[in-house]
Amino acid sequence: MNLKGRVGLFGGTFNPLHNAHLEVARVAREQYELSKIVFIPNGTPPHKKNVYGVDKEARFEMVQGAVASIPGFEVSRVEVDRDGPSYTIDTIRVLKDDYPQGMCFIVGADRLLKLDTWREPHVLLRSIPFVIAPRSGVSLDAFDVSPFSEAVVLPLEMADVDLSSSHLRERVRHGQSIREWVPESVAEYIEEHGCYRRRELARPEAQRLGG
Repeated sequence: MNLKGRVGLFGGTFNPLHNAHLEVARVAREQYELSKIVFIPNGTPPHKKNVYGVDKEARFEMVQGAVASIPGFEVSRVEVDRDGPSYTIDTIRVLKDDYPQGMCFIVGADRLLKLDTWREPHVLLRSIPFVIAPRSGVSLDAFDVSPFSEAVVLPLEMADVDLSSSHLRERVRHGQSIREWVPESVAEYIEEHGCYRRRELARPEAQRLGG
């Protein structure tokens, strides 16, 4: 399927955003000739009852700082500003009119395999093409059967993505540097605000990469 000119929606908790997120976005844009990538930090994840370390505003600010100087990369507040849980199908419906050139949804292969836990999964599969980032232990053959046969699922040609935000949070919690794995602006934000030092929410209003 030709995705040239479409907008790539890249949703996630980004807790924190790291270099592998940026590489996935870069490869997706180049490989499928997307017009731009829109990062969508989750507001309240339905699959994650607690988002440890920082609230949604802090996560948004980290993504915003990291992509501000990268041409073709943007960040959206559509889920951060939404009350209640953040569901992918709702976001796609909201943004459809904003991007008449068409959209695709960028997601890790492991996450897409859990589609049955997302809201309106069959509707979601038919609503938008999925561009999937490879993850260790997940075979592309898994997407050749139902319910994924209903969808357009396109792989990224890149090495497996094994870096995890949870690993980086643990390093910070133990006083270790993560500068090797995150954009400079993210490292500075984490250090300045003392993020991830304790296993609790940074601000009381915080409470979702899921469906």
